[in-house]
Amino acid sequence: MRGGGSRQVALLRYLLIRLLLILPTAWLLVTVVFFLMRVIGDPISAAMGGRLTQDQIEDRKEAAGLNRPILTQYWEYITGFLHGDFGRTQDNQAISDVVITYGAATFELVFWGLLVAFAVGVPLGRYAATHRDTPSDAFLRFSAVLAYAAPVFFVGMLLKLIFSVWLGWFPVGGRASTDVELALQHVSPKTNILIIDAILYGEPSYVLDVLEHAVLPAVALGLLTGGIFLRLVRVNLIQTLRSDFVEAARARGLSTRVVTGRHAVRNALIPIITVMGMCIAMMLGGAVLTETTFEWKGLGYQLAEYLRARDFIAVQGIVAFIALVVAVMSFVVDAVVALIDPRVRF
Repeated sequence: MRGGGSRQVALLRYLLIRLLLILPTAWLLVTVVFFLMRVIGDPISAAMGGRLTQDQIEDRKEAAGLNRPILTQYWEYITGFLHGDFGRTQDNQAISDVVITYGAATFELVFWGLLVAFAVGVPLGRYAATHRDTPSDAFLRFSAVLAYAAPVFFVGMLLKLIFSVWLGWFPVGGRASTDVELALQHVSPKTNILIIDAILYGEPSYVLDVLEHAVLPAVALGLLTGGIFLRLVRVNLIQTLRSDFVEAARARGLSTRVVTGRHAVRNALIPIITVMGMCIAMMLGGAVLTETTFEWKGLGYQLAEYLRARDFIAVQGIVAFIALVVAVMSFVVDAVVALIDPRVRF
């Protein structure tokens, strides 16, 4: 009991420290984004140069507070960030509203992508480990490298060409058909996550339509992480199958299938959870290209639109929000690993 109590105290202390580290991590990321955006000059001149007169640009800079000292701007930005104010776009829309509206779409895409990554990476990684050094193992390892090395936009365009244009199995782009999107605008309560909105609407054909539109974007994004999962599961499962407790299970007469499924695979999945934070960060980055390729109107799509429009204040706000999400997810992953893996030391 005393040992268990001391571990619980150490665990709580570890989680508290990791929670407190979110603030300096987020502060560092937001600070880097703020000053990088200022390297190009002030955002108003960068966005409106050549489209407005110099007097009009100066008026906008004055209204946005960009004529004040850089440290004053930085302090106001940090204090606004702490209150959930990420700034305003060129058309005077609150970036926090943009995040709420389009962030749900990105969350939905990342969720589908993770499902594909697990569905591809875990069973194929298990198969490769149990058929080590066979031609099928070599083929799967090569495929895994190809999956996470291939550019996401190239994979997306290839999937569209084959399954949308040539075969006509799936829609070319969008989150749903136009009539379905219009109908789901009136669902209550509205979540902006179309699969949930379609379920709440109660029309099975709408649910099917949303799922059909999600398949190709999810595969394009999920293969990126699925290749990493495949190699992680393979390597860790091979190591686990050599461990003492697996040998003991075999000595008790358990079949290879039972030993692998009930014991070895569970331990081999822990490293996947460990790198989940990094994978989610990769998927958020990949979402920019995936959403643009499939016209999936999420944060990545909007970020690309703001870059085209040179709305660098909007870009700054969205990137800062994504940085905050990555910092929070890093804490969540560390907490889950600490709770489920007894080998973690505090």
